[in-house]
Amino acid sequence: MKTAEEVRRVLKEAAAGKVDILIGTHRLLAADVSFQDLGLIVVDEEQRFGVAHKERLKKLRKLVDVLTLTATPIPRTLHMSLAGVRDLSIIATPPEDRRAIRTFVMKFDPGAVREAIENELKRGGQVFFVHNRVRSIAAMEKFLSDIVPRARIGIAHGQMAEGKLEEVMARFVNKELDILLATSIIESGLDIPSANTIVVNRADRFGLAELYQIRGRVGRSRERAYAYLLVPARRPVTKDAQKRLEVLQRFSELGAGFKIASHDLEIRGAGNLLGKDQSGQIEAIGFDLYTQLLDEAVRELKGEAPRDEIDPDVQLPLPAFIPDPYMPDVHQRLFFYKRFAQAGTDEELDDIRAEIVDRYGEPPDELDALQALMQVKVRLRALRIRGLEAGPGRLVFTLGEGAAIDPFQLAKRVTASDGALRLTPDMKLVAYFGVGGKLAPPP
Repeated sequence: MKTAEEVRRVLKEAAAGKVDILIGTHRLLAADVSFQDLGLIVVDEEQRFGVAHKERLKKLRKLVDVLTLTATPIPRTLHMSLAGVRDLSIIATPPEDRRAIRTFVMKFDPGAVREAIENELKRGGQVFFVHNRVRSIAAMEKFLSDIVPRARIGIAHGQMAEGKLEEVMARFVNKELDILLATSIIESGLDIPSANTIVVNRADRFGLAELYQIRGRVGRSRERAYAYLLVPARRPVTKDAQKRLEVLQRFSELGAGFKIASHDLEIRGAGNLLGKDQSGQIEAIGFDLYTQLLDEAVRELKGEAPRDEIDPDVQLPLPAFIPDPYMPDVHQRLFFYKRFAQAGTDEELDDIRAEIVDRYGEPPDELDALQALMQVKVRLRALRIRGLEAGPGRLVFTLGEGAAIDPFQLAKRVTASDGALRLTPDMKLVAYFGVGGKLAPPP
């Protein structure tokens, strides 16, 4: 958008130290850009930068501070933040009076598309229709004209001449168009409060972060916004695409970008910390072990003590599991088992159970027992108790070293229990119970 002469002048001034703040696109990463004393780099929409771009940023200066901004960080960046390699701050408070976007995943149906568009036009709004194929975008325009004859439609894509694209966008902003039929070119940078319905054709072909950004083009005012994600009516979609769409439909509340990025990390893997892959699995040693080793290395470099994670071993005579007939997909069962194991509060466990019930219906007793078992583990983990085992009329707690229990108070309680509590030399606390489940000395 600048002439070559203007660009040369600005870059010359930046190299001479006459510019305090230089704002630009990817053009700032070109080899002819230099700075006299670069101290801070701010990268907006970080998810749009590839590995080559980020390597170029590193070469600008070794000790420069870098602040990256994004609603949906790519898996590797998010993982580096969670692992402590990079600091992380989250802005979770939405602008005042904003409302969550209602999101629907549905098969392509002309009647449903017509209804969605007509409902928006009736309340005086505008519609984004995303069709990410330039070759067939004219045919899609004809389809929309046939089902909604009264709508004024404009086309926008990256292969249009600069002036023509600007003209279409200006007409849409000025409400001279009802529907903007566009490719993913609208993904970021647009803020049009009057557009509050978006229809995304072949949503299964988009990435999770990209879909979240596209959905964010609506709901930028006090009006309720709607997003319709269309998938083929007669062709199945891949399992990964199903997961992406489920996540986007589930997390429609304001400020859900971080949760969605976390699921993107779960679906695609964390990538390669030292290589070029920004997503993918750490196949050599497994993701969990890689995460553990990375965490230990980061803590060592920071001079912190290694983290001693407590995973209590709980053995109770309860059938606590997810039955196969209730949840037939083994991958889904493993996914929810992992989430149960990683939950840190009762609220998280309640959310996981509610999600399962929402998908699979009224839960069996075994699932309720599994949640209760995990609640016990949460409490044991908080007290750094290493194990709990149930026997006839007794419970045995394995305390071990480092248990978060006051030894003087414990000794006092054991002494006052008249034998109902017993502390063994190997740091196990045995609690005996009588009739009615009350503490009582063994017979």
